[in-house]
Amino acid sequence: MRAGRVARSVLAGVAGLALVLAMASPASAGPAFTNPLNSTGPDPYMTWYNGNYYMMTTPWSGPLTMRKAPTIAAMKTTTPTAVFSAHATGRNASIWAPEFHLLNGPNGQRWYVYYSAGTGDIETQRVHVLESSGLDPMGPYTYKGMVFGSNNWWGIDGSVVTIDNQLYFTWSGVPTTLWRDSDPHIYIVAMSNPWTVSGARTVISAPTYDWERQGTPMNEGPVAIQRNGRTFITYSASACQGPDYKIGQLTYTGGNVLAAGSWVKKSTPIFQRNDAASVYGPAHHGFFKSPDGTEDWIVYHANSSSSQGCGSTRTTRIQKISWNADGTPNLGVPVSTSTVLAPPSGEPAGPAITVNRIQSYNFADRFVRHINMDARIDANVSPLEDSQWRIVGGLASSADGNVSFESVNFPGNYLRHVNYDFVLAPNDNTATFRNDATFKRVAGLADASAVSFQSYNFPDRYIRHANYVLRIDAITNATGRADATFRLTS
Repeated sequence: MRAGRVARSVLAGVAGLALVLAMASPASAGPAFTNPLNSTGPDPYMTWYNGNYYMMTTPWSGPLTMRKAPTIAAMKTTTPTAVFSAHATGRNASIWAPEFHLLNGPNGQRWYVYYSAGTGDIETQRVHVLESSGLDPMGPYTYKGMVFGSNNWWGIDGSVVTIDNQLYFTWSGVPTTLWRDSDPHIYIVAMSNPWTVSGARTVISAPTYDWERQGTPMNEGPVAIQRNGRTFITYSASACQGPDYKIGQLTYTGGNVLAAGSWVKKSTPIFQRNDAASVYGPAHHGFFKSPDGTEDWIVYHANSSSSQGCGSTRTTRIQKISWNADGTPNLGVPVSTSTVLAPPSGEPAGPAITVNRIQSYNFADRFVRHINMDARIDANVSPLEDSQWRIVGGLASSADGNVSFESVNFPGNYLRHVNYDFVLAPNDNTATFRNDATFKRVAGLADASAVSFQSYNFPDRYIRHANYVLRIDAITNATGRADATFRLTS
């Protein structure tokens, strides 16, 4: 059975899901989308602010960067912008897990970026903080210092939460000064301002349950979510190197925030691997509101294979969450990257995206279309959307005229070649897929006023039709040049 036939059976259900989701979210004008939002994106944090989404992920080294886009669909193609690069020696390596929060400080409202960094030796990891000069999340930023000040606390994954008008800092740390001496715990401490902790720290969670100790005992990545006056801190548990990295939950029950007894841990995880959807290690995460403020969404990273670990294979994904009858968050089940999702409620339409049809040069009544997830040229295409394409920047590279072809009625699915034949398939975010789905737009081989498309990874071959079926072939004669030439129409 050909790959396209298999994909068709899966995506038939996806199309129906997309229709249901579209009907369920009438308040949003933005386009539907599929996860992931990037080709690599560990430890994501995201928010909506003044007409745009903003997102940061672990850069490993070099500048801290931020993505900005008016829609989730646009976020998938936006280019990261450097927002801070003045890393001094000793905090210029292992740059992990940036979060950004709009807080009231001595200088008024400012954005604060919290991230961990060190020399490259994990024992030197500490949490650092930047302050914006104004209210633009893109900065510019200045370095304010190490959050722990003179305290020689090891720490990563810093975040903040305000409870009863007091700002607190929470992070993953160890009881001693050395990471190797203990399993990471979740700590909380008061803050006197957004860059300074104040007083003693308190352990509010340690990896005690079996599900927190898979691979390596671990509690990390704490982040708060609040609703109806209640505060929850969710966190990542077990080793990020394996597929069982997951999310646990702490509930603040009232009283002294810095008392361990004021926090109750849920005995079971609230978000974990979904093998049926090929989602593994879904954890390090944040939360954000939809543009109209009516929905809560989770942003998290995950792998697409159980053999992938704690590196650059992790990609950023999002999905809407709900709330249980007892007022606790319900994160649901991580969805497949082939699941078409309606955008957050209230999302604007965003920039117009041009839709094209690809007309055969030598069979002018025929257009490139997908059918049963195969690609061919046909006349009288019905439905018309089967022959409509968004021509976007190349998935492997958008330089030098490289493009990819995204289906209008199956967003997130692209034309790609497999064994020189073509299928329509969901982007699985692998380098092979990106290369197979990228083509260089050049002058038409049969007519320079038309266009031809050269394979990105087989540059001696071009998209052409043969017996009405789409292929990539080496072009050696006039018939081939005509078959490999197309016109773009609206």
